[in-house]
Amino acid sequence: MPRPTPRLYAGEQLRAIRRTAGLNQAAMAARLGISVSYLSQLESGDRPLTPSVTAALRRRHPGALIESEAPAMRLTGLATALADPVLPPAPPSEAIERLAEERPEIADRIIALHTAMRAAEERLQMVEESMASGISGAARMPWEAVRDWFHIAGNYVDPLDRAAEALAEQLGPEEAAFATRLAEHGITIVATTDETAPLRALDRRRGTLTLNGALPPESRRFLIAHQLAAIEFAGTIDEIVNGASASSIEARNLLRIGLANYAAGALTMPYARFRTVARQMRHDIDRLCRRFGVSFEQACHRLSTLQRPGAEGIPFYFCRVDMAGNITKRHSATRLQFARFGGACPLWIVHEAVAIPDRIVVQHAETPDGVRYVSMAKGLVKPSGSFTRSPRRYAVTLGCEAEHAADFVYADALDRSAPPIPIGISCRLCPRDDCDQRAFPPADRDITVDPDLRGTVPYRVV
Repeated sequence: MPRPTPRLYAGEQLRAIRRTAGLNQAAMAARLGISVSYLSQLESGDRPLTPSVTAALRRRHPGALIESEAPAMRLTGLATALADPVLPPAPPSEAIERLAEERPEIADRIIALHTAMRAAEERLQMVEESMASGISGAARMPWEAVRDWFHIAGNYVDPLDRAAEALAEQLGPEEAAFATRLAEHGITIVATTDETAPLRALDRRRGTLTLNGALPPESRRFLIAHQLAAIEFAGTIDEIVNGASASSIEARNLLRIGLANYAAGALTMPYARFRTVARQMRHDIDRLCRRFGVSFEQACHRLSTLQRPGAEGIPFYFCRVDMAGNITKRHSATRLQFARFGGACPLWIVHEAVAIPDRIVVQHAETPDGVRYVSMAKGLVKPSGSFTRSPRRYAVTLGCEAEHAADFVYADALDRSAPPIPIGISCRLCPRDDCDQRAFPPADRDITVDPDLRGTVPYRVV
């Protein structure tokens, strides 16, 4: 006989979570999918939290942990695994809850198998895309190898993240504190008025860190944090690099830079505080920028890294696209994956955002596997500091699966009752045969060409 799950009464904790989020009982009940009277009984301690309610609480308020959350975490993972579109329709929620409660060892096995399946699918997609693009694994550029390393790592590096969070608690958020700590390492910050100078230049012999004087404050602070992280966490970074499969010196050095950048993000936006504030603000990027003194891109990127086991944030995807449609930075904690070679789907809202700087655009989209996403994109311009040099123009996008729309402020501007926009990964991998925006036929499908018939494209996918 399975041992009964202990009953969990957490009325005071539940009430504190609701008040911290600024919700009344009606709004909180709607979030959790329960009645107001049931919520009132839970908060008064008259009824215990069930695993399904605790799972809903964890999804909607990931920063608020309630004691004995293991059953809820298991139920959330099991429900996610069984809801995968590649599987037959999931059983009723009552059956899933019963399996999680009565046979936890089976539930954990299903969750592990689903995690392994998704990882295998992603690796297979990488191989298929490289073959379709004529690029072998050995021919990957160092930048691509490092980008894939972060993707496979889930864009979360636990030892660096925790070390940076601890240092942030010690120093505080101010640039002056970072500079003082650097001085303790024998590094003095120097600003140059030469706009053509590198953004950051470390002279180890003289002990100076020279920063371009045209940098905006948030970029200057981030580069100082980068240098501090590279020094403070050199041992941890070396250990990670030595354990990676980077084969070339260039790839290893790029990985070091990427890890120091990751730690700088964790130093300027400490994990627990950033996750909590982001949830309270419903992931409003502009508000997060003001609160933490960071740039729009830095805040978006940091949100995509909030995947600490047991304290995850909302799973987001994030990427950066340049004016030519090249994806120069990407990560996904969702089921959505990006093209590694070539351009992204032309129907994706990020391409429109590149042409409209400083304006946020939103989109409700659906991928070929039937998963729906809500996303925002914004075109950004990085000033060059001189009329003689062109500014950098690009766009960033951040999105999540539609089930998290209530916690993503940008979804409020979408009419999700209307049909979503059908998007894919890239034309070479997209199975849709009726897309007017297709640039290339799918790599795994045949085509027929009728000289007497012309549609939007001069072939038909079969």
